[in-house]
Amino acid sequence: MKISVIGCGRWGTFITWYLDHIGHNVSLYGRESSKHMKQLIKERRNDLLELKESILLTHSLEEIKTSEVIVISINAQGLQKLMEELNHLNLENKIFVLCMKGIEISTGRRLTQIVKQNTHESNKIAVWLGPGHVQEFYNGIPNCMVIDSEDNHTKEYLIEQFSSKLIRFYYGQDLIGNEIGAAAKNVIGIAAGMLDGLNLSTLKGALMSRGTREVARLIKAMGGNELSAYGLCHLGDYEATVFSKFSHNRKFGESFVKGENYGDLAEGYYTVKALVELQEQYHIELPICQAVYDVLYKEVDIRQTLENLFSRTLKAEF
Repeated sequence: MKISVIGCGRWGTFITWYLDHIGHNVSLYGRESSKHMKQLIKERRNDLLELKESILLTHSLEEIKTSEVIVISINAQGLQKLMEELNHLNLENKIFVLCMKGIEISTGRRLTQIVKQNTHESNKIAVWLGPGHVQEFYNGIPNCMVIDSEDNHTKEYLIEQFSSKLIRFYYGQDLIGNEIGAAAKNVIGIAAGMLDGLNLSTLKGALMSRGTREVARLIKAMGGNELSAYGLCHLGDYEATVFSKFSHNRKFGESFVKGENYGDLAEGYYTVKALVELQEQYHIELPICQAVYDVLYKEVDIRQTLENLFSRTLKAEF
């Protein structure tokens, strides 16, 4: 299978390495201005892994025209712009696989909706979601992930082609739930980092339990299956997001409350804004997401915010 990967960050580069590792013909696209791409072209490696000479590194989107599968791994907020660029290629009969998590802030659209609205009807769309860190995969530590799509044949085909001893894929059964759950787990990751920064890590158990409950409510309100929040896309990704030293969102949350400069904003920073707007749209309560939003965007004191969460009206757990 010929596959093009768009996005030369850590995850996109890992996806490229993985698909080549299991025997596919893979190319990796990155913008000419990208510092990540410059390093890859010069050294064929980043700070986490090395790419074989068999992998084509390119600045030209034209290369993807001959690929059967197009894997996208970029910042979620840049997906609309990318799709506008791809429209000029008149792509048909391709499979788009989104290896990214997020919700578009300006519209509240899920990422598959963005692709669907900006591509030919003959193209199929799938998501590749779930737990795992590049560092661990590259060192041979296996994990379980999910592939989901509205088209069952596409889903089955991708799982057959992408499965290996390193990644066991499950068949997703709820595209709405899997997309929302995957995006929202980054917000819970930021909240977990904030607890670490306050030396309140013992509260992570409560955060995981209550966080999953509120995400399940949102998924149900949006027409998905609330049980998806308890699957690999959300709860199943908590170890890698809430506890891991490699978690970008967790580290961002910890650095934020400590007043340390972390550098690039985590994806959960953008996602929480979209979730708060969805909360209003669907008339549900997302108290943890709201708390993270208030701290990040309104500069509300984190300890006061935590106290407010604890003083909410008492009620049954379920």
